[in-house]
Amino acid sequence: MHPLAERVLRGEVRAAARLMRDIDDRAGDWLGALADLHPHTGRAWIIGVTGNPGAGKSTLTDQLIGHYRKQGLRVGVVAVDPSSPFTGGAILGDRIRMQRHALDAEVFIRSMATRGQLGGLSRSTADVVRVLDAWGAAVVIVETVGVGQDELEIARLAHSTLVVMAPGMGDEVQAIKAGILEIADLFVVNKADREGADATVRDLEMMVGMSHELFHAGSHSFGHHGAQLDREAERRASADEWFIPVVKTVASRGEGVAALLEAIAKHRAWLGQTRAGEERRASRARDELRLVFRDLLVEDAMAKVGDALESAAERVLAREFDPYRAARELLARYRGA
Repeated sequence: MHPLAERVLRGEVRAAARLMRDIDDRAGDWLGALADLHPHTGRAWIIGVTGNPGAGKSTLTDQLIGHYRKQGLRVGVVAVDPSSPFTGGAILGDRIRMQRHALDAEVFIRSMATRGQLGGLSRSTADVVRVLDAWGAAVVIVETVGVGQDELEIARLAHSTLVVMAPGMGDEVQAIKAGILEIADLFVVNKADREGADATVRDLEMMVGMSHELFHAGSHSFGHHGAQLDREAERRASADEWFIPVVKTVASRGEGVAALLEAIAKHRAWLGQTRAGEERRASRARDELRLVFRDLLVEDAMAKVGDALESAAERVLAREFDPYRAARELLARYRGA
């Protein structure tokens, strides 16, 4: 077994930090270490926290850490931050966030830079989550950048995705535009002591209700078996459907966090007990393999055509090649390598 992997399984924090650095830098035998850790993963519950800036995601994450620690659970946190345009490193550091947990040996907080990755997650986030899982974290919280883009990757990585909103920011309208309704497992209206919180809750509940009605409208399939069969199909669909709850919190004061934890626990139970949950787990495994394969393929291709890429870019700039022809030639070069 890889020596770092062995130390991670023993719960050594420094070994976990070292392996995470190797993963982010693609240094050493990081793939071998992850392969050794894989049989020991799958036990952590992964919670995604996303939403627009200013909604209070970090404060809410801090509260979640505190509540899970009171339950005696080991917690891992991956805070995905914007990249510095100069160094490529995270602009916001883990020492700025969640400082009251910094000295807790049962909490591991890792800040990561997006490095320009679309979707709000860095290229190494999923691998770091695996390390935290193997390290013994019962809960891993992944907080995304939340810059308003469609953060679909968090839905692929997390078991339960929390979309955090704040009243008076137009977040519910933004959610419709960005398709956030499709990735949310739970809506959190944070800063609920502000004016307009109840209106935000009503708007979100209306959105969820409309989605629920569309789901059932699509489930109707009247045929020669008659309405009785259709009602049975609708009953099964209702049992399999997750009705997205809207939870109000004031994270700065810890209000509503207990209710949020209860909602997360219900979602976890739903995933474990329904056919829809089983299908989601299978889809998650496929997405995970697809993403790993894509990343390794791109890295391998860039390593083999790196010099040719610069030359091709110069010819595109000079209008000698169009980018499509240049890309096809690079692909042919890679295939022949």
